[in-house]
Amino acid sequence: MANELTLSNLANDIYVAADVVGREQVGFIPSVTMNADHSRGGLNDSVKAAFTNVAAPVDISQLMTIPEGSTTSIASKSLSLSKSRSVQIPMEADAELQLRNGGQFDSVYGDLIAQAMRALTNEMEADLALAAKEGAGGASGAVGTGPFASNFGALATARSRLQEYGCPTTDLSVVLNGAQGAALRTLGQLTDANRAGSDAFGRQGVLLDLYGMSVRESGKLATHTAGIATGLDIVGADAIGATEIALDGGDSGTILKGDVVKFANDPRKYVLAGNGAAAAGVTLNLNSGLLNATAATEEMVIEAAHTPLSVFHRSALELAVRAPALPQVGDSADDSLIVQDPVSGLVFEVRIYKGYRKSMIEIGATWGVKAWKSDFIHTLVAPL
Repeated sequence: MANELTLSNLANDIYVAADVVGREQVGFIPSVTMNADHSRGGLNDSVKAAFTNVAAPVDISQLMTIPEGSTTSIASKSLSLSKSRSVQIPMEADAELQLRNGGQFDSVYGDLIAQAMRALTNEMEADLALAAKEGAGGASGAVGTGPFASNFGALATARSRLQEYGCPTTDLSVVLNGAQGAALRTLGQLTDANRAGSDAFGRQGVLLDLYGMSVRESGKLATHTAGIATGLDIVGADAIGATEIALDGGDSGTILKGDVVKFANDPRKYVLAGNGAAAAGVTLNLNSGLLNATAATEEMVIEAAHTPLSVFHRSALELAVRAPALPQVGDSADDSLIVQDPVSGLVFEVRIYKGYRKSMIEIGATWGVKAWKSDFIHTLVAPL
C-alpha cells in the first residue's frame, strides 16, 4: 500500500473484507430474497419488489381469437428502507504514523474495514430475525423440551405445518441459534451419516439438506418475552381460515406481537400479529388463518418466554440493500467506492474524508426488511 491514504490504495482491503464478511455464518441473509444493487436509497424510500399472483387454470376453448391470458399477472409490492447506518473509522496522524512505522497499517486497516462491514451485516441479520419472529404464521414445539433432544422430528413437523398453508417444499431454510445447532450436530443420526462418508449434513459449519431444508445458524435469534395474560377464553366459534379471535369477559393481562398461542382443541400453534390488552371485547389477530375450527369458550394459552427458531421459504422474507443517499452535488468526501459481494449480494459504500491532520473512513449501507407471507414462515419454539 502506498503512503497516501486513498480508496485506490485501500481497494484490495475493501474487497477482501466484503468477501470475508459476506461468507461468514449468518443464517437469514443467505436464505431470503435479496434485493440489492449499486443504486442509492434514502431513509424511508420505497423499493418495489415484483411478484406473481397464483395462477388459475381455465378451460381451453377453441376460438379464432387469441385469449388475453388474464389468469396470471405480475404485480409489485413496496418495501421501505427503514435504516441508513454507517460505521466511522477515524485515524489521527500520530496513530497512523505509528502503524506505518511498525509495518502494521495494512493489516489493521483491513481488520477495521472488515469489522465495520460485519457490524452492519449483523444489524441486517437481527432485523431479519425479528421480521421472521413477528411475521410467522404458525408455530410448533414447547419451551420445556428442546426440539432436537432425541431426533429430527421437530423439523418434519415444521415442514408439515408449512405444507398445510400451501408453502412450496423447495427452497426452504431453517435458522437455529448456536445452542440448538450444537444439539443437532450431536444427534446420533447426524453422527452416523458423517461416519458413513456423507458430508451432505455438514460443510463449513452449515447443516444442509435435512428433510429437503437448508439448515443454518445465526447469532441474532433473540429470545421472545411473552405477554402475561390469564383466563384466555374465546367468545364464539371461529371457522377454519379465521384470523380474528374475540375474547370473553374473564380475560386479563397483556399480549405481545410474536406471542405463540394454542387453542385447547387444536394441536397446532399460531402467532399473534400485534400488541394489546387481554380483556372482554378485545379481538386478537393471528398472522395466519386457523387450520382447525374453534368452539365457543375454548381456552387459549400463550407459550412462555422462548427462543424462536425459524423455518421459512425464501420468498417469504426479503432484504433490500442500497448505498446511502447523497446530495446531487456530492459532499465533502475525498473519494468513494461502492462494493457488492457477488455471493451474498450485500452492498456497502466506503467514503474517505480528510480533515486537519486527521482522516475518517465511513462504511455505510441503507436497508429494509419485510416479511411478505406469514403462511410461509414457521416458528420452532426452543428453550431460552
